[in-house]
Amino acid sequence: MFKWLLTLAITVVVAAIYLPRLMRAMRRHRLPGDVTLRLRGREIYLPFTTTVLLSLLAALIARLL
Repeated sequence: MFKWLLTLAITVVVAAIYLPRLMRAMRRHRLPGDVTLRLRGREIYLPFTTTVLLSLLAALIARLL
């Protein structure tokens, strides 16, 4: 259980760092459950819906393999 929570936390951090840049480069909009916060002039992106969808995709791929 701890491994899954740690994996999920790392996925959220990595997605929060790289997804905004990737989405801007691809000119895609954020999903409805993703949260953007502005704190002290910085934009913090928390991709909750994106993380769930990517986790489901990874589980589907793992099940097929």
